[in-house]
Amino acid sequence: MRVNRILLSVSLVVVALVVQVSVLARLHLPGAVPDLLLLTVLGLALVYGHVGGALIGFGAGLLADLAPPADHAAGRYALVLCVIGYLAGLAKPDNGRLRSATGAMVVVVAAAIGTTLLYAGVGALVGDTAARHVGLPGLLFTAALYDLLLAPFVVPGIMALARRAENDPLADANSASQSADISSGWLAGGTGLRIGSQRNGLRAKAARARVARAGRIKGVKRL
Repeated sequence: MRVNRILLSVSLVVVALVVQVSVLARLHLPGAVPDLLLLTVLGLALVYGHVGGALIGFGAGLLADLAPPADHAAGRYALVLCVIGYLAGLAKPDNGRLRSATGAMVVVVAAAIGTTLLYAGVGALVGDTAARHVGLPGLLFTAALYDLLLAPFVVPGIMALARRAENDPLADANSASQSADISSGWLAGGTGLRIGSQRNGLRAKAARARVARAGRIKGVKRL
């Protein structure tokens, strides 16, 4: 990953984690807690792709595993966000811009449900049965609802910041030089076409002249 990608990703992940732990977790909403960290990973994965999404998801999840007041085994949320970041990166649009809000809403809902299921599944493997006592259907519904309501205020802004960080002046200069080379190639090709057309015109005139001369010679012979 590039340096600007790393700096932006680390900054956004740290801010999202601080806001989630200090603000969202203290709202005591029924069911799940709005997952601002997940939305941050989704926004970055939709711009950086599946590899960047997996790396950012793993780092963000590991930071959440180690940050207090974490009450689960370290690496559990890192594994979940790594998988979710990879899958979300597969839905990256070609030009980095989403054509409609419907696709983003589907990605957010699928990520919220998938994160809850994976987290509960990994917890069941390590002996954590807290999801059973809270109620998994209620967690799935509230997680999807909260993340869907929060996504319009988070995901587009993060994607815009990520796209702006990709505008490297050196890359712009290289692309400008490449476009100049391409344009010069088009001009050269255009000049070649003009010269070729002129040559073809001269050849056609010479052929018509030879035909005319042959006709005059035949006419003389006839006389």
